[in-house]
Amino acid sequence: MAQKKVFASRSLPVQITLTGRPAISVIIPTKNEEKLLERCLQQFTPEIKSRYSLEVIVSDGGSSDDTMGIATAYADYIATHFEPWRQTIAEGRNRGAQMAHADLLLFLNADSCLSNVGPFLDRAIQRFAVDESLSAIATRVEVQPTERRISDILFHAYFNRYVKYANVLGLGMGRGECQIVRRKAFEALKGYNPEMAAGEDFDLYRRLRSIGRVRYDNQLLVFESPRRYRKYGYARVYFDWIRNGVAVLLKHRSSDQVWEEVR
Repeated sequence: MAQKKVFASRSLPVQITLTGRPAISVIIPTKNEEKLLERCLQQFTPEIKSRYSLEVIVSDGGSSDDTMGIATAYADYIATHFEPWRQTIAEGRNRGAQMAHADLLLFLNADSCLSNVGPFLDRAIQRFAVDESLSAIATRVEVQPTERRISDILFHAYFNRYVKYANVLGLGMGRGECQIVRRKAFEALKGYNPEMAAGEDFDLYRRLRSIGRVRYDNQLLVFESPRRYRKYGYARVYFDWIRNGVAVLLKHRSSDQVWEEVR
């Protein structure tokens, strides 16, 4: 699959040359992620890209560190935010999706890693292939094993079950650490709400539920960094999630106007 790197702002046309259509597009929004981005990108080796016909897109929100240098070394396509306003993560994800070529979109945070890349992709692709009514999959999320504490185990055991049963009940729920979405469903809803600084992940899955099935898959495991939990503690983080989730449900907007970076 011959490709060339593309650098584009959100307002500029994208010029792309491809021979062969990717099966899956991995989209990673970034801003000042030099500490963890390389670990995320390294999991998508040339062998993985070739085997799964996979492309990696980094959508940067205006980094001032070496994020762009790292992205240039690993990503197939890079979108850059040049506008004067602060880009939301929703805008970044949407911008990355505009550059995607595959029918399956896999959104990852820059501090997220798939537990076992090959089997993970095999299962995700197979689930969408056998169920045409499936619009999105929510995955299990845990803290990186090397950084895990008892508090991490207890909280994620609870919250993964919360996500599971929210989908069983038809609410539509999926954490932003990893969201796997059928492209035609994503485009039908015009993607993430760019006005939301937080809760945009829940909002998308809630809306996706109206046009297709959203399912939680416990076998699809993603590891995240515990950096936000370490800085604020689980009580504060959970309160922020609930507060924004309620605002999304009742007011169709996020409670926070800015989601603070933790680097």
